[in-house]
Amino acid sequence: SDGDRGPNTGGMGAFAPTPLLTPALEQQVVREIVTPTLDGMRAAGHEYRGALYVGLMLTAAGPKVIEFNVRLGDPEAQVVLPMIESGLATVLRAAARGNLEDAAWRVTADPHVGVVVASGGYPNAYATGRAIAGLDAAAAVPGALIVHAGTDRQDGTVVTAGGRVLTVVARGRTFGQAIDRAYEAVDLISFDGSFARRDIGRAVREAEG
Repeated sequence: SDGDRGPNTGGMGAFAPTPLLTPALEQQVVREIVTPTLDGMRAAGHEYRGALYVGLMLTAAGPKVIEFNVRLGDPEAQVVLPMIESGLATVLRAAARGNLEDAAWRVTADPHVGVVVASGGYPNAYATGRAIAGLDAAAAVPGALIVHAGTDRQDGTVVTAGGRVLTVVARGRTFGQAIDRAYEAVDLISFDGSFARRDIGRAVREAEG
């Protein structure tokens, strides 16, 4: 639900790059959490190469770790990966070879926003097999990208097959434009019981003024 008032779910939206992460806070997270974690793994004989997702909560006492995942976040990956302009393979190859800091890869600074479209009832019981309409129209919105998750195809029709069904990602020159494009595309998609949060990116839109 909007305002973080609903039940605990998987991620329902994301935006990047975040202006809420200051350089000082980023340095603190790297210094106090990321570097000690990697050093500890290395000392234990488990040097890690790959995506390390650090789930944090920002508190009055500083950033606190909720969880680590050895994968990209969902739906964060859907928002971040399209920002890599030099190709994901370049990044993965450099990481595998251990020379990521030397790789020539480019990331756009254009704001990206992702909104998850979910099945009614999620995260509790929900129906599947609901026909999804409007996918082509949504994909035609400027800057929009439709990423499938809980979908299937039955007799040539795309249908729901999970709780979090789609992530609608949009790029813009500003966060306001990216958010507007994302929700324009979301509103073109329909299936029985579909819902999405309406407040994704609200904080950064307000910060833009």
